[in-house]
Order: sequence, then structure tokens, then C-alpha cells
Amino acid sequence: HVQLVESGGGSVQAGGSLRLSCAVSVSSANDYCLGWFRQASGKEREWVGSLDSDGRINYADSVKGRFTISRNSAENTVYLHMTNLSPEDTAMYYCAADPRRKTDDSWHDAFWYMFWGHGTQVTVS
Repeated sequence: HVQLVESGGGSVQAGGSLRLSCAVSVSSANDYCLGWFRQASGKEREWVGSLDSDGRINYADSVKGRFTISRNSAENTVYLHMTNLSPEDTAMYYCAADPRRKTDDSWHDAFWYMFWGHGTQVTVS
């Protein structure tokens, strides 16, 4: 069973930056597609971006150029670096993992991610 623990959320002013972390409890996080999703109050869960096991990275258009996903393989941790934040980025952010390689049809679909963390709140004012 894979466990994911997010951290790094908090409150920040518009234009600011935050770095979220997700610790992945597996022997090698490199074997998994690691994704970030977010859910604002009253809205559906939205895909933010993912880093696949082969190194491919993909982002939602809404965050492209502002958010960056990276991975520390030695520590089995994936990061979401968020810059130029706006109030529209306010949401609970979730880390997700899945052993299956993603395609154009599955990057953004929460259905294709087997394991989920409990989330970390980001509030931008």
C-alpha cells in the first residue's frame, strides 16, 4: 500500500510563491506517475500536473509557466513549486500516485491515479 503525505501549504499573498512537498512511502517513487490535483471549495477536483515514471511532465494550461513539478529520488519526494499565485489558486492540493504510465487521455483524469494523500490547503489572498 502506497502512502502519500503532503506538506507545505499555507496562506500567501497574491503574487507570492509556495512549495508543496509530497512524501511517497515506496521503495522507489521513480516507478510511479506522481500527480498533483486541487479542489477549491464547491468545485470539482482539478488536475494540476504530473511527472511520469519516464520523466515526462505535463501541466494544466491554468498553471503552465507558473507551477513546476520536480522530484527528489533519493528522498522519494515530489514537489510542486508554485509562483505568481492568485486567489484562483486557492484550494486543497492533493498528491496522487499510480504505477501505470500515463497517456494523453489519462494524465489529467483522477480515475487513473490509484493512491492519494489527504491534501494540504493553499490560500491566496
